[in-house]
Amino acid sequence: MSGSAPGPARPISGWRSAVPEICIAAVTIAVAAVAGYAAAGLPGSVLAVTIGVVVALVVLRILAPPPTPAHEVSQRPDTEAIPASFSGYWRKRAGLVDGTKSMTVYDAELRGTLQHLLAVRLAERHGISLHDDPAAARRMLCPGDRDGRLWYWVDPARPPATTGTQSGIPPRALARLIDRLEKL
Repeated sequence: MSGSAPGPARPISGWRSAVPEICIAAVTIAVAAVAGYAAAGLPGSVLAVTIGVVVALVVLRILAPPPTPAHEVSQRPDTEAIPASFSGYWRKRAGLVDGTKSMTVYDAELRGTLQHLLAVRLAERHGISLHDDPAAARRMLCPGDRDGRLWYWVDPARPPATTGTQSGIPPRALARLIDRLEKL
């Protein structure tokens, strides 16, 4: 680690993360060019390279995300995109695992995230406020008897557990809750 002070984060180029795929495509086109040259000489090589480049451009056009218009950018101009860190992933994963083991941890960390996801889904797709109309929110999240027990885990009126050794959310209930959130 160097002794220099950390400066502002530099934007990460989208191409930098695709270097392995770009190298594989270049090697594939080079091999096709050599094979084309061996089979039909220079015209075969040119044809192989042309076809490879056209296929690469078509794939790039299909897979590339559409550009974001300048007026829809939600990030302030003085901030730059910082990629999610590997440690951030492990922190989130640990929060999930710990939330299934301890009710205190579930209520302190994971419950708020799930409530936020539910509130956003309900507001954006159904025009329902989780906090202003919890009965309507419950009807949307738990339409059947099988889903009725899920409300306990995201109920904004339920006081959080602050002490005790009670288990957190069961993994099957968590999976079912996430499935319901995706379907809302």
